[in-house]
Amino acid sequence: MLKAVIFDMDGVIIDREPFQLIICLRLFKDLNINITEDEYNTFTGVSNTSMWTTLKNKYGLKDTVSELVKHHTEAAINYLEENEEKPIPGVVEILESLRNNDIKIALASSSPMEGIRQVLDKFQISEYFQAVISGENLERGKPAPDIFLNAAKMLKVEPEYCIVIEDSNHGVTAAKTAGMKCIGFQNPNSGNQNLEVADLIVESMKELNFNRIKNI
Repeated sequence: MLKAVIFDMDGVIIDREPFQLIICLRLFKDLNINITEDEYNTFTGVSNTSMWTTLKNKYGLKDTVSELVKHHTEAAINYLEENEEKPIPGVVEILESLRNNDIKIALASSSPMEGIRQVLDKFQISEYFQAVISGENLERGKPAPDIFLNAAKMLKVEPEYCIVIEDSNHGVTAAKTAGMKCIGFQNPNSGNQNLEVADLIVESMKELNFNRIKNI
């Protein structure tokens, strides 16, 4: 029985990857490191801390991980403040449908909490979520299941009654490892993500509604 739906944010609620790529390429250039788009796509769904820890170790960056994450977060916040972005088509309708059917809703994102709150406020959708969690606060990020297990705990719902909506391989893996059902959104802007272990794969959020989600 469906009791809760847990949304990822980047690539599911906001099409963030295109401008995140722009931001990161600028940061990589400033740091004088050469990273291809394919290598960048391997970090889709993981936290900024995890990404910058890997890059610092690989390229011997002088800045601390905390400094690198701070620069990244500030650049992303500034970009979103200066540019017009809208929710991915279909998302708000899904949120409204779930709320109207008394389904609990959580947001579980690898992004920093400051960035999450900015998106929720900008889109005016905070009211839909009973729980919001950032992977930056966890010892293990996606593909570990911790973020989704914590979201379920905050909602007071057992994992088997939760469905996750994700756009990345790391996220889908985390959801399934948590013992939850998972809908994979094949967002073309999220890179070539392997979502084959998801219980349902859609190419548009407009394909989803309460009835389709509850029947998974």
